[in-house]
Amino acid sequence: MAGNGPPANPTRSRSRDTVVRDMIKSDGKIGGFDLPDDVLPVDKETGEREQWHPQTVRWWNNFRESPQGTRMVTAVDWDYLLDTALMHHVSWMSGGKNSERFAEIRIRVAAFGATPADRMRLRQEIELPPEQYPAGDGTSPNITSINDRRERLTGS
Repeated sequence: MAGNGPPANPTRSRSRDTVVRDMIKSDGKIGGFDLPDDVLPVDKETGEREQWHPQTVRWWNNFRESPQGTRMVTAVDWDYLLDTALMHHVSWMSGGKNSERFAEIRIRVAAFGATPADRMRLRQEIELPPEQYPAGDGTSPNITSINDRRERLTGS
């Protein structure tokens, strides 16, 4: 199986080996550029260019708005991600028939820290803005206090 191996362990047995993680913080700006239409294939029958698949547009915009987008500072970084977006688009347009592209897409987005395991390998940690993700105090209607749950389950 292709990949980079298991993610790094956040703590080491020796204190001198403990990895210092690089904090990534969003600057609130949208990075990169809009997906260009001129790179998409032309339909042989109609002569018109394809439109980007909606999932690819969403995926691209998520990268543009993400804290990882602040690390993509050169045109080469965005061009590499654009090549990956083309693979993503073709995979979605084929309805999953081109599944051989999925492994390559996964490896490419791992280089940008797409998942928590990828960020551990890259020794990166995302700093979440407190106004967007406030610390849980149990008052949110979507969050149940663990003590309330225990009381309901045990009756004490």
